[in-house]
Amino acid sequence: MVVKICGITNREDAMVCAESGASAIGFNFYAKSPRYISAEDAAEIGRDLPAGVLKVGVFVNETPDNVLRIRDKADLDVVQLHGDERPDPAFEGLRVWKAFPASTKELSKAISEWPAEAYLIDTPTSTRGGSGKTFDWSLALDLPGRLILAGGLDGGNVRAAIREVRPWGVDACSRLESAPGKKDHEKVRQFIAAAQSELL
Repeated sequence: MVVKICGITNREDAMVCAESGASAIGFNFYAKSPRYISAEDAAEIGRDLPAGVLKVGVFVNETPDNVLRIRDKADLDVVQLHGDERPDPAFEGLRVWKAFPASTKELSKAISEWPAEAYLIDTPTSTRGGSGKTFDWSLALDLPGRLILAGGLDGGNVRAAIREVRPWGVDACSRLESAPGKKDHEKVRQFIAAAQSELL
């Protein structure tokens, strides 16, 4: 199962995530986010991470050309589209994770119309994620495709979330922070350990 820690803004946090067993870290390229990071800084932070740790870029309504440019400059493995993007030929051949708010009407239909490697289901918020709030996990049941569960997850509730939804991955951000963009390393370790323990 993919265990992703999002909102990484510094090398120390990235290394703690990797050394604690995270399978992916996320860089936020949405300019309105308090966790925004430049492609150049993301490239430096992500340089020489342990093998197998995916570098995921989070985008909100960027043009496909900008997504590709930042993907190349930051040396990303995956692009996560967190806005109102539509499928585009420019995304073909990329590893794409498409995010949907749990309130989206006809969520199953929306997923089926978006070709992607995985689908991140998050708490509805005007800030496009990072709210620290959970949603009714039953809304993520019986959806098609590989699901990544997000929204208010931490070491205290991720086991229950995994048991209920059985997702392909889990994603946490704000509840693992001491301040926006700065991770609490003990909370990160607890979250990763809890998520992995549910798989044993």
